[in-house]
Amino acid sequence: MSTATHAGFSLLANLPALQVVVPMVAAPICTFLRFRNGPWAFALLVSAAVFWIAVTLLQQVLTHGVISYEMGGWAPPIGIEYRIDEINAFVLLIVSGISLVALPYALRSVEREVPQDKHHLFYAAWLLCLCGMLGITITGDAFNIFVFLEISSLSTYMLIASGRDPRALTAAFQYLVLGTLGATFILIGVGLLYIMTGTLNIIDLADRLGPVSDTTSVRAAAAFLIVGIALKFALFPAHFWLPNGYAYSPSAVAVFLSATATKVSVYVLLRFEFTVFGGIEAFDDLHFARLLLPFAIAAFLVGSIAAIFQTDLKRLLAWSSIAQIGYMALGIGLGTPDGLTAGIVHMFNHALTKGALFMAAGAMFLSIGSTRITNLAGVGKTMPFTTLAFVLAGFSLIGVPTTSGFISKWYLVLAALQHGNAGYFLAGLVLFSSILAVIYIWRIVEVAYFREPAGGAVVKEAPLSMLLPLWALTLGCYFFGLETHYSVDIARQAAESLLGIAR
Repeated sequence: MSTATHAGFSLLANLPALQVVVPMVAAPICTFLRFRNGPWAFALLVSAAVFWIAVTLLQQVLTHGVISYEMGGWAPPIGIEYRIDEINAFVLLIVSGISLVALPYALRSVEREVPQDKHHLFYAAWLLCLCGMLGITITGDAFNIFVFLEISSLSTYMLIASGRDPRALTAAFQYLVLGTLGATFILIGVGLLYIMTGTLNIIDLADRLGPVSDTTSVRAAAAFLIVGIALKFALFPAHFWLPNGYAYSPSAVAVFLSATATKVSVYVLLRFEFTVFGGIEAFDDLHFARLLLPFAIAAFLVGSIAAIFQTDLKRLLAWSSIAQIGYMALGIGLGTPDGLTAGIVHMFNHALTKGALFMAAGAMFLSIGSTRITNLAGVGKTMPFTTLAFVLAGFSLIGVPTTSGFISKWYLVLAALQHGNAGYFLAGLVLFSSILAVIYIWRIVEVAYFREPAGGAVVKEAPLSMLLPLWALTLGCYFFGLETHYSVDIARQAAESLLGIAR
């Protein structure tokens, strides 16, 4: 394990702090940039910087092991610690990478969907949301997880409500209510753990919980944390905020949040489930992780079935996201190396796939002015490059071989089959949900390619600034479906680390 302090200033030694400080400081600066495209260019530059930091941190972790960064010169557990291992380094890469790819796409999308006089506030909220998610991921302090969670949540409410669609205000308020409830549950859970152990450092918490683990307070803390986190990452039946939040927010916001926000919440669940509570014998009899299984199954079945009956493309994709969250929860619930590997790698693969699909939907909205499925008739002829990218990314969502989505489901099925007869049932449900995905993706294919465009306004192909990010994510679905070294191997290392398996 390597340890970094900030005595003197060395850029590489202080990268953990800069990962959060850079977007935090940049956000208020962004509010002063009122000239055209200035806030966007500045946010893009900041995202490029934090992506470089995330890549560098991941390389350092894979080469030298866990990084422990002491804040303020105070050694943990007294001082606040930023701690980076395989799992959160991987999530840092996902969050910063998606922000970097989504911002070029956002240029034209935001011009259309967000009033010009609010652009500086929009990109400031984007940077604050990025800061919050990176902070949640990198901190080694349980209370700071709550603090950064509030930063990301408050900025997310603003991002969702920033568009011209009045329904976005209702969606943001709904998310505000449920998000506040989830954050309250998390805070209560953290508070109970602090009362029982006297520490907020996550590693120290894990060490001190043993003697008090068989108490009502600790069990209640675990329950509050699980329910609060489930509300945050929209696990069925705590999913009510997600469809409207994605459907009515500006397209660039739907891209950013669908590919990042739920992944960060899944990471928090992994961190508490396996790092804090994983080594406690008193929780073994509860089969803590397996409590997720029925909710995971309900999520990917209900989400897939609901997606089939949607009349709006963005709502269809939002319900599909609920199903994909179910796959992640299923991998965690299985609690095996293959199951955890599947859940972790699906965080990455789903970010690519759903980011591409929402980008395609946003490009269609820019050109057509609607994402109602009936209004997309003939879009395969009028917007051939956008529609082809949607179909190819849709193959990854289904899990067609050679796509990254296939890799996720392959590992899920392998993990399920390790559980005997029940495993065959689980594997069958995963395959059944993939058939459901074929149905709702085919609905779009049928409308786009087998119906004639409606008369009226001329529909143009999406601008290059939107097509390039869209195709970058789409091709990524196939690159990481064929070359799994970069995703599956890191996910496997992260899973083994969480399970305490020595390599």
